[in-house]
Amino acid sequence: MRLIRFGEAGREEPGVLLPDGRRIDASGEFNDYDEGFFGLGGLESLAEWVKDGCPGGTEIPPDTRLGPPVNRPSKIVCVGKNYLDHAKEFGEGIPTEPPLFMKATTCWAGPNDEVIRPRGSEKLDYEVELAVVIGSTASYVDEIAALDCIAGYSVFCDYSERAFQKDMGGQWMKGKSADTFGPMGPCLVTADEVADPHGLRLWCKVNTEVRQNGWTGDMMFRIPFLISYISRFMTLLPGDVIATGTPSGVAMGMEIPRYLVPGDAVECGIEGLGELRQRVVALG
Repeated sequence: MRLIRFGEAGREEPGVLLPDGRRIDASGEFNDYDEGFFGLGGLESLAEWVKDGCPGGTEIPPDTRLGPPVNRPSKIVCVGKNYLDHAKEFGEGIPTEPPLFMKATTCWAGPNDEVIRPRGSEKLDYEVELAVVIGSTASYVDEIAALDCIAGYSVFCDYSERAFQKDMGGQWMKGKSADTFGPMGPCLVTADEVADPHGLRLWCKVNTEVRQNGWTGDMMFRIPFLISYISRFMTLLPGDVIATGTPSGVAMGMEIPRYLVPGDAVECGIEGLGELRQRVVALG
């Protein structure tokens, strides 16, 4: 299945994207795609509803805004330097264990929402990533059982302000957490529809120029290991998001960095999961 959320920001309703392209309102049957939904068997109930023909569901107008496909999670856990070429372009050595950082959940945004460049920003960067959405509580989970904890996958862009991240001391989350810096979507593709999450092409374009072009199979730390590893340090709750890292090609890694400026158009996509499309705007 492909789960979507639609409507005004902060007031999104749940829906589904059908194989024929129709978008169906599921709010008559389900409250939202949140921790309670995933933790209490919501995916199974939704699958039955879809199998029965979405009774009572109405078609969503095609011009309706899409929000992130999961309600704001309790945590957005990000993995740094998980692709070898990206680790090399950072110039800070190859990690022997996954570097972890958090993004504030207030960065949550829809797949086509504008990206707001913060005040004082001069080094706004992009990072296309495969997002893993947790489907059941995970604490000290074994790698063998880790895949059973996954609800599905989506496209994520880890927008970053590199000066805030690198030049101002403290943790990376300073440069990662501005409003709109965490768009995800356009849908959540359930795990049963992704045969191999390590066999997907992912890319990022800026003004139609391909900047990133990689494969999820190039991850140094794979998804079962990441879930197991992260669950040693914190309990992962249903609906939590793990951003699994980005391939090379970010602006910071260029010999002469080309950071994002207002007016730039950014497209991030993953094979079989969809695309994000954002326009960069200055904070008013």
